[in-house]
Amino acid sequence: MNEAVVPSQSLAQSDGAPITRRELKALMARSNRPALLRLPLWYGLLAVTGLLIWWAMGTWWMMSAMFLHGIIWVHHFSLQHECIHFTAFRTRKLNEWVAAWCGFWICVPPVYFRYEHCDHHTHTQVPGRDPELIPLADSVGGHLLYITSIPYWRAMIGGLVSHALGRLTSTEKRFVPKEERGAVIREARVFLGLYLGIAAVMATANWWAPLWYWIVPLLLGEPVMRAIRMTEHVGRPNTRDMTENTRTSLVAWPWRFLAWNMPFHAEHHFAAAVPFHALPKLHKRLNGQLYFEDGGYAGAHRDIMGQLTGRRERLGAHVNAG
Repeated sequence: MNEAVVPSQSLAQSDGAPITRRELKALMARSNRPALLRLPLWYGLLAVTGLLIWWAMGTWWMMSAMFLHGIIWVHHFSLQHECIHFTAFRTRKLNEWVAAWCGFWICVPPVYFRYEHCDHHTHTQVPGRDPELIPLADSVGGHLLYITSIPYWRAMIGGLVSHALGRLTSTEKRFVPKEERGAVIREARVFLGLYLGIAAVMATANWWAPLWYWIVPLLLGEPVMRAIRMTEHVGRPNTRDMTENTRTSLVAWPWRFLAWNMPFHAEHHFAAAVPFHALPKLHKRLNGQLYFEDGGYAGAHRDIMGQLTGRRERLGAHVNAG
């Protein structure tokens, strides 16, 4: 029996032999231990940056402390992303609970995100089909506008309110199963109700801690997350070929820790069932069969800016829905 895995998209030729089903199955093994070991360290960092905010309260250093806190805070998204794939933990329920916990703090309802993200994996970089596609901007100004997170928050808050009112777009109805649309509406109402309740308590009790330790850091940190998310696919060809449409960024260990190894993004798209802790092993095993940027996040943005300024071929303009 031939054990070689042949993905739906073709693999680039390299010196590495095709990974076998047996190897891939071993990498897909799920466990609670890696995430439970990482969580105290991850939240420990948040505690430290929270203390920095408290220490800097009322000084010029406060904004810097909130920005640092926000960079870590927005990576709740990275853990939530792992959980909606059911790979952060061994049990489905634990993944669902943590996904809901993380999603609340960054305004990303988990049920909706799960179905949207599933469609993203099915139609990666296909215009009109990939609901998470971030198109290559028409100009440097458009690129920078996206990084400000203004378009992102407009879409996220608008979507949350729309779902809470019971409305889904035709595109959303395409990827959210009919039997799950009620759950999407309910979770939006719960999230929005809790946010309004917290706002009411803040206003009536003169309690501003959520502003300094949550809301402002989230707003300050989100541009960093937008810049990171752009490195995953922006500037890669609009094609179904997974060896071309996704970029792995080889970043330093602190970034991999914060992002739960999501910089190994091409590997994640190659086998989405591989947990975060096994992605470095998968990257090493594939041995260059997938596209990667050895200059890290900075190198990815140099590539994107090169395409925007005409110094490099504009890959994102090539549309091939395959």
